[in-house]
Amino acid sequence: MSRQFEVAREIDLPAAPEDVWTAITAAPAAWMFPTGMEIPAGATPPEGAPVTTWEPPNHLVIRMESPDGTFNALDYAIEARAGGTAHLRYVHSGILGDEWADQYDAIGPHTDFYLHTLGEYLEHFNGRRVTYVGQPSSGIEGPEASGGADGMDRLRAALGATASGVGDEVHASLGTAGSLDGVVDYSTPEFLGVRTADGLYRFFGRNHFGSVVGLSAHLFDSDLDEAEQEAALKAWLDGVYA
Repeated sequence: MSRQFEVAREIDLPAAPEDVWTAITAAPAAWMFPTGMEIPAGATPPEGAPVTTWEPPNHLVIRMESPDGTFNALDYAIEARAGGTAHLRYVHSGILGDEWADQYDAIGPHTDFYLHTLGEYLEHFNGRRVTYVGQPSSGIEGPEASGGADGMDRLRAALGATASGVGDEVHASLGTAGSLDGVVDYSTPEFLGVRTADGLYRFFGRNHFGSVVGLSAHLFDSDLDEAEQEAALKAWLDGVYA
């Protein structure tokens, strides 16, 4: 059994349309995750890319189809607004295959979190070189024990952020991955975002959607060893549930 869906969002962004376009097409690792379809600024989509509309810096449509008839379509419409800002209308539509229930429930909340992170990147780190830490789309996954109903509660406790809301400071040890010193920029029962001077740490309560807690980090520090940092964050996350 399959399910057709559409999730539409509109958001004002603190950057010009050209910067929004570049973030979406060339630098998704700075706010979402590497897609494997990054197109450098000034370039055009390579032949065979699943891009059906390419109108920089205002309209982009990506459509990815599978042999089983399912598909995902991402539609970004960007408009210039006063003061060098932009307005983004984003529509994610498609057909989900079997076992679609948890996927469907997760799409809207994940969309909200990713678009918020796009705004944080554009406001605080626009144009800076990024190191994405985590696996594409899944980030760094916690152990099976993080899939329980209290998964995010345990993670917040480990960060000392049990009652933290947006704007509150967070100071926590991440083991060999260093310290987390920043402010909460996003907080819902399912998600937590912490912005530091040099990064955006994203915590995903996918235990609410039939999976396990995960995390990813967008780090704007060129001296990092990506593999080493990922292993350190994985060890810390596993330790939260030991």
